[in-house]
Amino acid sequence: MQHVRYGKTGLQVSRLCLGTMTFGLQSDEATSFKILDAAAEGGITFLDTADVYPLGGTPDTAGRTEAIIGKWLRGKRDNFIVATKCSGKMGNLPWQQGLSRKHVLDAIDASLKRLGTDYVDLYQVHLLDGITPTDEILEAFDTVFRSGKARYIGCSNYQAWRLARSLGRSEALGIAKFISVQPRYNLLFRQFERELFPLCEEEGIAVIPYNPLAGGLLTGKHKGAGGPPEGSRFTLGTAGQMYTDRYWHEREFTAIESISKLAKEAGVDITTLAVAWVAANPVITSPILGASKPEQLKASMAAAEYKLDPALKAKLDELTYEFRMGDAIR
Repeated sequence: MQHVRYGKTGLQVSRLCLGTMTFGLQSDEATSFKILDAAAEGGITFLDTADVYPLGGTPDTAGRTEAIIGKWLRGKRDNFIVATKCSGKMGNLPWQQGLSRKHVLDAIDASLKRLGTDYVDLYQVHLLDGITPTDEILEAFDTVFRSGKARYIGCSNYQAWRLARSLGRSEALGIAKFISVQPRYNLLFRQFERELFPLCEEEGIAVIPYNPLAGGLLTGKHKGAGGPPEGSRFTLGTAGQMYTDRYWHEREFTAIESISKLAKEAGVDITTLAVAWVAANPVITSPILGASKPEQLKASMAAAEYKLDPALKAKLDELTYEFRMGDAIR
């Protein structure tokens, strides 16, 4: 597994990152351990999680994913780059969510306890709460950074203008800057190529995109007729409807048919091709892979070694060009 520079920092991370939002709901602890084992055996040393995971859960299940990772990491913490995020609802009291200084400082301590570590390598804004001022968010994350509880700080789900403003305010305040962003990005969602990615290239911001397989749609296993199958990402707890709204549409399935044909002609698994296409964008640092079973990782991890032919990439770019349009980020 190749390791690459993380933005313009001196940090090196594995070319692929393991996302863990299935741990604790879609995947029980034993299965989660097997997924982590498979990723580690494949050379992945970069793990991403969030305090609110597992995806699709409730405040009662929040933190379960970090606890599973912490248990697995015992005795091998130094062998992995660990990233987590905060802002999700971690309890029923109004201050147990969002990005207030109080919640951010409470959240990092709670995450470290669950993860069984003194620090995380990367601490990120998960989702904006629509209330907390930008300066308060940045100063809270700067406090986490300066305390040594996080080696770097970053953000997720930020539009270009908001990231640009955050970078500018950090400069003005003389505090730590976000060094990475975690956006949604795949063949069926390309809007961030228009503004966010050029900004990241200009500023040297690392990009670690999630959903490279569009919730599993780009594995080619789902068919539009009949609706989402039970047990899939599209029926998962509180997150199923969000995924259905994102991807379960006729134009997406029409595109997947064409992508599948190109994959077959090239003699490559559509899953490998989809991840390789994401990684082929020069602004991308490490695509975040997800799995609910260890065997699902094989085709995704193969993208690390697969050499995407420029002519095939050009065909995929043209085929999915319509997905560059639109303004939604979730």
